[in-house]
Amino acid sequence: MAAERKKRKIDAALNRIAENTMTQDDLEIATLKTLWLEEEGQDIAEYAVMVAVILVLVIGTVRLIGTNANNAFNSVGSSLSQ
Repeated sequence: MAAERKKRKIDAALNRIAENTMTQDDLEIATLKTLWLEEEGQDIAEYAVMVAVILVLVIGTVRLIGTNANNAFNSVGSSLSQ
């Protein structure tokens, strides 16, 4: 029942927009509907999350390898200097 009322309100707002008799509430409803139905923004957010996860993994791996490599070179250097 409430969903049908919301749908009627959105449809009425869109009709007023089409007739150029738009109010501030109509503009807000139309903007929210557009944002809700638009999927491009969701794709961008998903890519941003993927990039962030990949960066965390790469940075962690580089730090781990860097520390281990440093320890190995120090060990070899110590062995050579003795």
